[in-house]
Amino acid sequence: MTSDPRYPSVDDLRARARARIPRFAFEYLDGGCNEDVNLARNTSELRELQLRPHYLDAYKGADLRSELFGHTYDAPFGVAPIGLQGLVWPRSPEILARAARDNNLPFILSTVSTSSIETISEISEGRAWFQLYRPKEDRLRDALIMRAREAGCPVLVILCDVPTFGYRPRDIRNGLGLPPRMTARNVVQMFGRPAWALQSLAAGRPGFANLEPYMPEGLDLEQLGTFMDETFDGRLDFERIAPIRDQWKGKLVLKGVASVEDTEKAIGMGIDGVIVSNHGGRQLDAGPSSIRTLCEIAEAFADRTTIMMDSGIRSGPDIARAMAAGAEFTFLGRAFMYGVAALGNQGGRHTIDILTRQFQQVLEQLCCERPGDLPSRLLG
Repeated sequence: MTSDPRYPSVDDLRARARARIPRFAFEYLDGGCNEDVNLARNTSELRELQLRPHYLDAYKGADLRSELFGHTYDAPFGVAPIGLQGLVWPRSPEILARAARDNNLPFILSTVSTSSIETISEISEGRAWFQLYRPKEDRLRDALIMRAREAGCPVLVILCDVPTFGYRPRDIRNGLGLPPRMTARNVVQMFGRPAWALQSLAAGRPGFANLEPYMPEGLDLEQLGTFMDETFDGRLDFERIAPIRDQWKGKLVLKGVASVEDTEKAIGMGIDGVIVSNHGGRQLDAGPSSIRTLCEIAEAFADRTTIMMDSGIRSGPDIARAMAAGAEFTFLGRAFMYGVAALGNQGGRHTIDILTRQFQQVLEQLCCERPGDLPSRLLG
């Protein structure tokens, strides 16, 4: 048993994380864009869904195992990709990849994470997925795809919901926009969080580990911002996806899908699955919640592609709600990072334990023997 009874929920982990890491790091993790409208809507609209129990059904118990792309995972949720994870807590990608491996769950590594494809592949024993931000240059695109293939990544995730960087007032105030800058206030915040500061000092300054082979040496913060802006172009269309599909022989997933129309196009391009997502409410404050989009996409395409979801999921009941609405699998980002920021090396396992126990309790309460039974319990 890895649970710490002081932190029985993700909300408890969030509160502990807020007290343990510098404000600029917490706000980078916790915030959305503009006025945070869609950040709040993601969870609030998800939690409007209700599930109806069948108490008198014959019941043999709950089996949480879920098959996805030919692999049977121990539960229907995984770790979503997050950029600059090491800023929130040192070596957090390694902590989460190890926890996902030990619990037979998928872990997705971001292109702009602070750990390399090769490091995470070794930790995950070749089971980690890789999420590709599309570079402007074909040469860099091909090099990253080749590294993911050689590392044994079974699934390549391409991101479609960052055609431009989100407008995030917290990050701008904290010096975490592009170009980034270090302020005196940030330094004061670091000294106020000694555990974070000591761990960060031991780990070294976080950087974009996957991109270091392609970056000029000795970049200062302003030059780093220019490099990132000049290197990536997040817009995707058929001409930009086709060469990726040609090169990648494994499963190819499109993340950030937010409309029926884009799902239809993705299926036509040979995409194997979609992750319905709005980037955790960090890109378009005026857009729909992910659960609203999921319901539309699941109704139209449930039998034509693999449909997954992230954004707004904070608990086991949230996972159940999303699956009842049509998601075949779910991913969580902030929840896992709260866990690591709160509990360090034990945070990943503790968060998995919370979510697993909560999700199993929901299945048992509803008399569902497997996650695939959840759509039959959706009320209305």
